Amino acid sequence: MALALTKPAERAWPIDVERVTKVYGGRKVLNDVSLHIPAGAVCSLIGSSGSGKSTLLRCINGLVDFEGGRISVGDTLVGEVEEPGGARPWTEREASQFRRHVGIVFQQFNLFPHRTVLDNVTEAQQRVLGRDRATAVDIAHRHLARVGLADRVSAYPGELSGGQQQRVAIARALAMDPSVILFDEVTSALDPELAAEVRRVMRDLATDGTTMVVVTHEMDFARTVGDTVVFLEAGRIIEVGTPAQIFDSPQNPRTAAFVR
Repeated sequence: MALALTKPAERAWPIDVERVTKVYGGRKVLNDVSLHIPAGAVCSLIGSSGSGKSTLLRCINGLVDFEGGRISVGDTLVGEVEEPGGARPWTEREASQFRRHVGIVFQQFNLFPHRTVLDNVTEAQQRVLGRDRATAVDIAHRHLARVGLADRVSAYPGELSGGQQQRVAIARALAMDPSVILFDEVTSALDPELAAEVRRVMRDLATDGTTMVVVTHEMDFARTVGDTVVFLEAGRIIEVGTPAQIFDSPQNPRTAAFVR
């Protein structure tokens, strides 16, 4: 289905998932999953624990291999490189180049505890993108201000609340200028007040034009943040629609039961 965009995105990439299957221990965690997310759209993935939401994110980012189907992000085929003689698995270098454009923010903050907030946001810019220190610092300051942490650049992660640490992780991802950014239950480890801080930041990002995929258990957030909502159950996509369709007029009885 075509998704309405609130703002055109010059750098944003579309995501196409075609009949993807992922097996863990003989169980199909993803079972023939197909999904199209236009460039610049914001997609919320909802479903019970174990439905395959986080696995789908990791497949899109190339962190997890999958057994069947294909995923393309922008013009890049995830996990493979097409050549005249046929497709071959991509190299670690090719995977790393791809992930420069496809950021992911996890439930765990994954910050360097011995580095300041500023250093946490500049490190990958310098090492991966090759930016000079002055440029990386300028970009870090801009994104830290955007997430409300302009006054904490010299702090260490241990001196921050969980919500502040998660906002640093978001600033770090944004500083890489991603074309796609994936969020995997980024508020689930936070108490309600801290989670609200992070949700405010993400709602602001949703108007920025970057393609976003958000895995969340928070139905109010899924309703308000995205252009479209995808409901997964036991590794299958059960229903896709606008927030109004999914939450107010679901077509599938299982969707109706879940959102209620």
